[in-house]
Amino acid sequence: MAGPTTAERGERQDRQGAASGPPRPPLLRRLPGPRTLIILMVCLALLCAGVSWVLYGSRWTRVESVSASGTRVLTPAQVVEAADVPVGSPLISVDTDVIEAGLLRKLPRIDLVDVDRSWPHGIRLKVTERIPVLVTENTGKGGKYVEVDAKGVRYATVSRAPQGVPTLELNVSRSAGLRRFGADRLVREAVRVARSLPAAVTRATQVVKVRSYDSISLELSGDREVDWGSGEQGGSKAHTLTALMKAAPEARHFDVSVPTAPASSGS
Repeated sequence: MAGPTTAERGERQDRQGAASGPPRPPLLRRLPGPRTLIILMVCLALLCAGVSWVLYGSRWTRVESVSASGTRVLTPAQVVEAADVPVGSPLISVDTDVIEAGLLRKLPRIDLVDVDRSWPHGIRLKVTERIPVLVTENTGKGGKYVEVDAKGVRYATVSRAPQGVPTLELNVSRSAGLRRFGADRLVREAVRVARSLPAAVTRATQVVKVRSYDSISLELSGDREVDWGSGEQGGSKAHTLTALMKAAPEARHFDVSVPTAPASSGS
């Protein structure tokens, strides 16, 4: 007996499709009901309240210790005292920016400071002190010295000049050059020269003299003198001076104010 024809099979499939009805849409994910939402909101509120209590109300996260590191001349105790951190207050409430500004104001020897929270009980103060490049004599305070750092900042008065740090002498008259550049600019130029010197010359330099912006000279050990000129072309002048001192080791006067035309004299 022959099976159903193709037309008959098509009609059968149509009848089955019609009987099953239209395709069903995909099931939608059920949303939480109002009661579930309320429970979730209450739990979230309790969690926030708990975190706030731990940070602000609990004794677990209050300031108990303050430490300082990175000091050279200052002591850690001096830094901690100047920081004036409110011990016993919530650690989260400590204003690190205020502490940083206060340290820079109270202790000018500090160049940079990082104030960090050390959970759960500490504050860490990491300081970087200024390093003197030059010193100036302060005749108004019993012959003491004022230290000058690499930025030209005069920041601390000391009773004795640090070993190996040259003395800065400003022999500037009331001239148009002084009115144009100002004493602070001339100090920065002297620092610029001091930082350009070769290491061997730095160790031998005793005095940096400034007469004007374009007239800066050095007094070295052994009654030697260097005419440096301005603070410009420092690298070229340092290289030329090194070569000149090797070529004329007995000379007492060196001129590198024009590094392409150096000169030496004396013996």
